[in-house]
Amino acid sequence: MNENRSIFSLSGITGMLIATALLLSILVGLTIGALNVQQANATNFYDIKDESSIQMRSKENTKHLIDVK
Repeated sequence: MNENRSIFSLSGITGMLIATALLLSILVGLTIGALNVQQANATNFYDIKDESSIQMRSKENTKHLIDVK
């Protein structure tokens, strides 16, 4: 029989805690990054110039958007 078993080995409770801490730290990092992007773009708005010449489906419509910031 295998007598070298340990509950605190990396495949036991310690490994589970390390994996949980790693996943939670990744979640916190991505959440902070998402909040920073949201805050940066919350005040960034666009102005539309020459609204009457915008067509329904056209690649030229991107020329009508002006980044105000």
